[in-house]
Amino acid sequence: MAKQSVSRLGFLQFEVQPGDISANLKRVKEELRSLNPPAGSLIALPEVWATGFVYEELEQLAQEIPALLEELEKLAEAYSIVLAGSLPCKQIIDGHESLTNRLFFSGSGQGTVPGIDKQHLFSFWKEDQWFSAGKMAHPVHLASESSIGGLVCYDLRFPEAAQSQSRQGADILLMSAQWPLARIQQWRILLQARAIENQCFIIAANACGHWDNLQLGGHSMLVAPDGEILAEAGEGPEAMCMEFNREVQKELRERFNTVAAVPWSKDDSDKVYSLEQLTRVVSHRKRIGQKIVFTNGCFDILHAGHVEYLQKARKQGDFLVLGLNNDHSISSIKGPDRPVNEELQRARVLAALGCVDAIVLFGDDTPIKLITSLCPDVLVKGADWEEDEIVGAVEVKAGGGRVERVAFTSQTSTTAMIQRIRENTSSS
Repeated sequence: MAKQSVSRLGFLQFEVQPGDISANLKRVKEELRSLNPPAGSLIALPEVWATGFVYEELEQLAQEIPALLEELEKLAEAYSIVLAGSLPCKQIIDGHESLTNRLFFSGSGQGTVPGIDKQHLFSFWKEDQWFSAGKMAHPVHLASESSIGGLVCYDLRFPEAAQSQSRQGADILLMSAQWPLARIQQWRILLQARAIENQCFIIAANACGHWDNLQLGGHSMLVAPDGEILAEAGEGPEAMCMEFNREVQKELRERFNTVAAVPWSKDDSDKVYSLEQLTRVVSHRKRIGQKIVFTNGCFDILHAGHVEYLQKARKQGDFLVLGLNNDHSISSIKGPDRPVNEELQRARVLAALGCVDAIVLFGDDTPIKLITSLCPDVLVKGADWEEDEIVGAVEVKAGGGRVERVAFTSQTSTTAMIQRIRENTSSS
């Protein structure tokens, strides 16, 4: 499809044959031959439609995905359509190989189109033990008026996953899923809710049949921006493709637009707590099942290395607490000329980072009091520290938590920055 606008939306709903890429591709070809979708159609496929969730085989099967995508590209181009569904994908991050559950778009007519990785892994099905979670997604731009957002199954339960892409311009959200029949009513409600919240069309492809003694729900559907279900499959194999009226979306957003409005309602200074306050906050967070991450440091002059480190720390759990050395403790560690920035200014700047959820100042030689009071699930420190040298490591592991040593890829340091400033000042 050579950059033409998406004019029809459709789905292929079928039972995925576990581990059998050839059989599943053959099924897709047969369904397309029968459906014969018109040019300009966007056709959604189920989650991991070519492999299924055969976890032990995924690493090996992922090696066949590049060749499969080439075949899928030719198939989509033969019909002048776009095919989109999720597949296991190998990636390398910081030198480590991992798998993601990636939503691919084939037949866009624009060469390689970036995929959209599943952001929220379903731990109940042990996905988090086999896949790495994706970053916040960006919509795929198929044509000037066709921006497609992507969701993969469990992402549907997290409104921000859809909202973020809609606010970046996505007017269609495509869902690829293996959703169970036992929760099919929630599937229907959540799809309608995401459509209404974001005033967008949703095309959702679900698998049917069985997986590991679990009956999958089918009920793939097309939902209008006002929540109306325009088409819905049953519980068995089914293929559908239909026109949709973009004017419905345009008229709705002209009356009232819930997507364009992005007010800044936060006050980042609210992230700075006393230990007493933070202990209560952490207790509430733990009670609802969040994993608390703790790290500490001076962060005198904030630089890119600090930001990268804190982002990596935040990815270890759900709520990042930063123990920040107060001015007195920094002076005792680094000398009377430090810190350059006083404690409340440092706390305020750090609070503006989205990856930091809470900040607490401390003046002791070590943060052991903070660690034993908050009992974090994950203790993060730089990889230049040996685990047996990390304050609080013994206590955290004794409480069932773990220690993560994060490598610094940036060579920037506050001390080096101060020295460079002094040299430049003296030379001028």
